[in-house]
Amino acid sequence: MIINDSGDSNGYSSLRESVYSKIKKRILIGEMKPGTRIVEVTLAESLGVSRTPVREAIRQLEKEGMVTVIEPRRGSYVSDVSVKDMVDILEVRGELEALAAALASERATEEEIMEMERISGLYREAIYDNDTENIIKYDELFHKKIVGASGNKSLIAVSETIQDMALRFRYLYYDDFSRYENMPSEHRHILDAIRSKDMNKAKEVAVSHVANLKEFVKEEGEHGFRKEEHPMKA
Repeated sequence: MIINDSGDSNGYSSLRESVYSKIKKRILIGEMKPGTRIVEVTLAESLGVSRTPVREAIRQLEKEGMVTVIEPRRGSYVSDVSVKDMVDILEVRGELEALAAALASERATEEEIMEMERISGLYREAIYDNDTENIIKYDELFHKKIVGASGNKSLIAVSETIQDMALRFRYLYYDDFSRYENMPSEHRHILDAIRSKDMNKAKEVAVSHVANLKEFVKEEGEHGFRKEEHPMKA
């Protein structure tokens, strides 16, 4: 059934935002893989809407760099994620998370620290179970809780954007155990520094955590993240 997207402006605005969010999520979690051709009519049918909000969502995602439009009427594709893209994001993420960890070491409440402990435990369990979905979920949530504990609204807002961008390639590097086997201990170092209120140590271990990931990405290179190719066709 196709949802009628005519009517009041508020209703259509909500529909358009919903369609945009759903398509964006499919790209972020890797359901729509890099290089995949976007067929508007098929996508619209899968979402139960007309092509208009889908077309508008694609335009917005193109502005955000998640979609590449080759030519009008010739198709759109999910944008590729290169090693350079990953490294660029990690460079920014490293600075933001270092600041977040340092501030959290001063401002985090006992309740917030206990919640980080709980999430860290769920993360370890997910690794033990080799549960990729929950590994990614709790990894992302662990870092979000640290940023939230910083108490800095501007930092939280900027970090959300970077986390969205980073989520795309989490699904690329979390595909075999060797890529995340050391992360629980690195999370533990960050958490210990925050709990001990050691601002300098918190910053240091947060920087080291992201730097290790950045070096891993560089070492793997393009070939390490291209198990499935979907080349764009002109």
